[in-house]
Amino acid sequence: MKTRAVRLYGKNDLRIEEFELPAIKDSEILAKIVTNSVCMSDHKAAEQGADHKRIPSNVAENPIMLGHEFCGEIVEVGKKWADSFKSGDRFSIQPALNYKGTLDAPGYSYQYIGGDATYIVIPNEVMELDCLLKYEGDAFFLGSLAEPVSCIVGTYHAMYHTTGGSYVHKMGIAEGGNVAILAGVGPMGLGAIDYGLHCDRKPGLMVVTDIDEARLSRAAELYPIEEAAKQGVTLVYLNTKDLDDPVVKLKELSGGHGYDDVFVMAPVRPLVEQADAILAKDGCLNFFAGPNRTDFSAMLNFYNVHYGSTHIVGTSGGNTDDMKESLQMMEKGLINPAAMITHIGGLDAVPETVIKLPSIPGGKKLMYTHIDLPLTAIVDFEEVGKKDPLFAKLAEIVARHGGLWNLEAEKYLLENAPKRETN
Repeated sequence: MKTRAVRLYGKNDLRIEEFELPAIKDSEILAKIVTNSVCMSDHKAAEQGADHKRIPSNVAENPIMLGHEFCGEIVEVGKKWADSFKSGDRFSIQPALNYKGTLDAPGYSYQYIGGDATYIVIPNEVMELDCLLKYEGDAFFLGSLAEPVSCIVGTYHAMYHTTGGSYVHKMGIAEGGNVAILAGVGPMGLGAIDYGLHCDRKPGLMVVTDIDEARLSRAAELYPIEEAAKQGVTLVYLNTKDLDDPVVKLKELSGGHGYDDVFVMAPVRPLVEQADAILAKDGCLNFFAGPNRTDFSAMLNFYNVHYGSTHIVGTSGGNTDDMKESLQMMEKGLINPAAMITHIGGLDAVPETVIKLPSIPGGKKLMYTHIDLPLTAIVDFEEVGKKDPLFAKLAEIVARHGGLWNLEAEKYLLENAPKRETN
């Protein structure tokens, strides 16, 4: 079976290549990729090359397939797994294998499995570790978003609070408590709002901050305060840009109690210190955003740590249970992370997108690997459609769905976009 894939050879050395996959072993599975979403972690991997902790040192001689947020269909199953999987099954994957204590992961460490490809070989350890996850949903793009959504699910589950008089920690956000999501209207912040409003352990108050009024307004359209109220949550969007003292306003909104759970969605020192300042007694601060700088630091009020029992947790990715929860909630229509997606493209657009990702505005860039298509922002569909009938139709479909990428648009794209198959 031939595949066409984006392979990493070294720092920012990404090549689209066509080559023959090895025949699968009895313990392996052959699969077709349909979608892969680009992640900032892909950019870091490309930028660092062999210096990245997950990238093999011999990557120049044995290039790896890039991409770890993918969804597709199983093509052929080795006999070891014939009772568990079958041809035609849709799947997503948990890339954080933690296999034998290593950091090896699909999309970083393997020659024949990564999301930016047409076909892949799934190695035995993925199934052994229960990291090949069946997906019963209709939209492939939602399966691709299971991994980033699982990071949000894991963040909520990682929060913890103390139990007076004992040393037992209660895991999860404080049910019915106050939650603040700072810098919370980026793609992951939107996912955090969506999950917080629809999970089985909701806050009573959710305050979402940012300094961009347009992005705050868009978030309010996607997740209206009226809809949040139906879920039993008081939702407040707050632009802190022109506030003399955001901490004072945030405390006022909390009724003077402070916030039981605070999520910091951007690696900005003043934001971390703001989060620390608004914590309630026994409040938990989650530093969600991963910084590039290894020496990133911020001030912490240790008086409150000692007397107020405030504490910090950091999460980097979700586990397999978090991914399963993400998939199940999407399959049931409880959450819709389509708001994360701002661009679509084909396999040919991957290398440039990955390398230039920090300078490309918007949220998730979703790639359809059997199609060659320039990276195109959803908001530009109508303009591009003046010259390209494919995008004219996509613009119509997206407009019917509140400006969001959706199943109807995906089906139309897969049926009508020019295919680029392997020879």
